[in-house]
Amino acid sequence: MTGRHGIAEWYGEPFGSLSVPRRQRMARAALKQTDPLPCPFQPGTPPCGKRGGVCSIGAPNRPPIITCPRRFDEGNLISRWLGRIVGFSNPYVAREVPFMRSTTTGRPAGRIDLVVSGDEAASSWYGLEIQAVYFSGPGMESEFRRLLASSAQIPPTPNAVRRPDWRSSSAKRLMPQLQVKAPTLRRWGSKLAVAVDLPFFESIGGPSDDSSHDLNDGDIVWLIPRITAGYRLESHHWEVLSLEDSCDKLLSAETVKRREFENALRGKLEPL
Repeated sequence: MTGRHGIAEWYGEPFGSLSVPRRQRMARAALKQTDPLPCPFQPGTPPCGKRGGVCSIGAPNRPPIITCPRRFDEGNLISRWLGRIVGFSNPYVAREVPFMRSTTTGRPAGRIDLVVSGDEAASSWYGLEIQAVYFSGPGMESEFRRLLASSAQIPPTPNAVRRPDWRSSSAKRLMPQLQVKAPTLRRWGSKLAVAVDLPFFESIGGPSDDSSHDLNDGDIVWLIPRITAGYRLESHHWEVLSLEDSCDKLLSAETVKRREFENALRGKLEPL
């Protein structure tokens, strides 16, 4: 997916349905000229903590791509979905549970995003990592300023090329998280689940040819929701993969041939 991706959802509302005054109100909040607007996806609708308030981005005729991890919180869909998969009839949830500790300060140095437990005694539980998508290109501030200044009913088109940065979101960000956490949870007799949206999952190859729903077939439960045409989050696909297969999927790249590498190398060499 390339080109000019713009705002798909802003402070929890579909961008295309915003009135001019509402759009300008959101632009002022995004530019920190007013207090932040609430996040409708989090319990209690606290103030949005995402800089600029963009929940998802999109391009014409393409589904929204989630850029804020809190977008996955809608209706506790992901936690409830995982609970059903693993057989928790009345699940409990904990957020940001410390998982690693600094060897120098003793302070938490890493956390698991969510832990879904079958009871309040934590006799059986699963870790859950949430990964939204980063985007590459200029920041959104210039976009917010244009939207604040525009009084046209049809909003201005995106002013710069911004696109999903699948590589940074997958191999650089999510894969190290799985490599650190999944082996430890495996030793503890538990498993890790990970939630990414459908466009993210499709960017790394999509569903396996023979998707497994057997929890004994791997270390990681992949949960793939999608945003519907009505801008609701819904469950779409899940499967179980080993850590190794998960990393292969996230790497989503192969080494170039030596001749290709050296041809590129010769084009870059400069005398010292």
